[in-house]
Amino acid sequence: MVSLDWYVVLSLIIFFIGMFGFLSRRNIIMMLISIELMLNAVNISFVAYSHYIGDMAGHIMVFLIIAVAASEAAIGLALVILMVRNKETIFVDGLKELKW
Repeated sequence: MVSLDWYVVLSLIIFFIGMFGFLSRRNIIMMLISIELMLNAVNISFVAYSHYIGDMAGHIMVFLIIAVAASEAAIGLALVILMVRNKETIFVDGLKELKW
């Protein structure tokens, strides 16, 4: 039987990998992937805690987080497409100004 500590440690490692990826990359697509990785780490911890407690509230919260992640990916990719069309770059360093 795997204890709760292993799931929490796994969740922390995945979250910090996602945070490092978000802070170190300048590519917007890689930044979106890092945000998804952080959201999935939170999902692991919610499921582990709700299984440990014996309640289904954590599982329901995971479905809400998955819905937010899907909408974030759709809106983020739409913004990337607009940025590539207008600025012809996917790097954050190329966006010095907010106006198009």
